[in-house]
Amino acid sequence: MTRIFSGIKPTGHLTLGNYLGAVRRWAEVDQHRADALFCVVDLHALTVEHDPARVRRLSRQAATLLLASGLDPELCTVYLQSHVDEHARLSYLLECVATDGEMRRMIQYKEKSARERERGGSVRLSLLTYPVLMAADILAYGTDEVPVGEDQTQHVELARDLAVRFNQRYGHTFTVPRAARPEVAARVMNLQDPTSKMGKSDDFGPGIVYLLDEPETVRKKVMRAVTDSGRDVAYDPEDRPGVANLLEILAACTDGEPEKLAGAYTSYGALKKDTAEAVVEVLRPLQERHRALCADPAYVDGVLRDGAGRARAMARPRVDAAYRAMGLSPA
Repeated sequence: MTRIFSGIKPTGHLTLGNYLGAVRRWAEVDQHRADALFCVVDLHALTVEHDPARVRRLSRQAATLLLASGLDPELCTVYLQSHVDEHARLSYLLECVATDGEMRRMIQYKEKSARERERGGSVRLSLLTYPVLMAADILAYGTDEVPVGEDQTQHVELARDLAVRFNQRYGHTFTVPRAARPEVAARVMNLQDPTSKMGKSDDFGPGIVYLLDEPETVRKKVMRAVTDSGRDVAYDPEDRPGVANLLEILAACTDGEPEKLAGAYTSYGALKKDTAEAVVEVLRPLQERHRALCADPAYVDGVLRDGAGRARAMARPRVDAAYRAMGLSPA
């Protein structure tokens, strides 16, 4: 069976973009078609300035929301990255295979370090090396397929390069993974800046719908969404990104098509109202399950403990083999 690995970083509250763009597909498709691991990559949250208590709280919330979204621990493996030592163990070996030039060419490092330098600050070394940790996340499990968005494709390519290089130098150890771009995943943009992705790390709350937002909060955010000049409702992502974003959200929530939905509206107000109600209805069952899971913390603890145990059992033999291949003596 194909093995899938995907992770989500607890650097902020999960958003509608996370759900429609990735998590819903994990629950509805991926866990049923493959041997799937879904990980809260809490180690990655340490690459920037952070509050330890917040990271711990958001990690737990993210794991609970993954379960609330429909991930079934009987079908897939759900766990916290830091609970499986093999991620960090393998990351150091891969740092010994990667090059400085590869790391500095990573788009996200270049962008984030440039922004920090403009503010007169500096970046942590872990921001430079975290793509290697991401490669370790993937390679430790013999992953065949990594569902990713366009902004993460470069990191999967690095994982492929490191797997090939390691296998050539030290003997075949790792499966060479491939990036998968899910066809049905929606790309949800910020409601106040429809040229930017709705990211959970953003500070601009009015443009972001969080999965745990109250229904009335959702309605207010959608009704205040930025649209475009003109009066007719048309699907034109290039020239009218605001309206296009609303149509794409509505389509994702109702299994419709943005182009066809556009023809059903003669005003922005009606489109916003229907989009807001569609989002509220999509989030309603998820929020109900989240409340039930929060009332049963022992169950969530057990899922994460069992998931880490399964993940550890999958990763350890391969990571131990990598240690031996590189010349390290067994313990």
